[in-house]
Amino acid sequence: MGKLEGKVAVITGGATGIGRAAAKRFIEEGAIVFIFGRRQAELDAAVADLGSNARGVKGSISDLADLDRLYAAVKAERGTLDIVFANAGAGSPLPLGKITAEHIDETFDTNVKGTIFTIQKALPLMGKGGSIILTGSSAGTTGAPTMSVYSASKAAVRNLARTWAEDLKGTGIRVNVLSPGATATELAKAALGEEGQKVYAAMTPLQRMADPAEIGAAAAFLASDDSSFMTASELAVDGGLAQI
Repeated sequence: MGKLEGKVAVITGGATGIGRAAAKRFIEEGAIVFIFGRRQAELDAAVADLGSNARGVKGSISDLADLDRLYAAVKAERGTLDIVFANAGAGSPLPLGKITAEHIDETFDTNVKGTIFTIQKALPLMGKGGSIILTGSSAGTTGAPTMSVYSASKAAVRNLARTWAEDLKGTGIRVNVLSPGATATELAKAALGEEGQKVYAAMTPLQRMADPAEIGAAAAFLASDDSSFMTASELAVDGGLAQI
């Protein structure tokens, strides 16, 4: 029996990259997983690959009506929800001096406002033993040239977990942050190219980028009862990048 046997999970941004790797691991551990994402083709491919315990729901975390549809689907089929992995996020480089209001709005609408409502709208379906996982980033701790807006949004996500742990006192629901470093998703590999990947790998003591499955394994730990005495914590899975 898997450590998530019979659990119901929602993963936003779950059709590709870290989200899909986490969905795969959750399902291997026995969970039923609702994957939420913006691109229908990628959702369909993920569900086909992951099998009968995967469900695909199309939508954006920036659209409150889409989030309502997601949780209505969970309620209609399963009735309750045990795990929310608020993984969807966005970010792009823009140096100080060139930052625009649109750049700030786009980043914070997704990474902060979207995360807030992903969790707030899930709470009526959750109860004792529930686990909330927020995707942070090593950039939320370290300085990264041209990435000040993205980094600030991820620092905000880190504080959401601290504050929500207080708000959730007495509910039995835990909330933690999972903070990856550079991860070799298909998108990252395409964006960085071979040389860029080597640069990011060289920045970590382990001298490589993470495999998405390594981040998925850490998410499964935070989702399971193995982490039952963890809340308001940040679990860094970054090859040591932000730790030294």
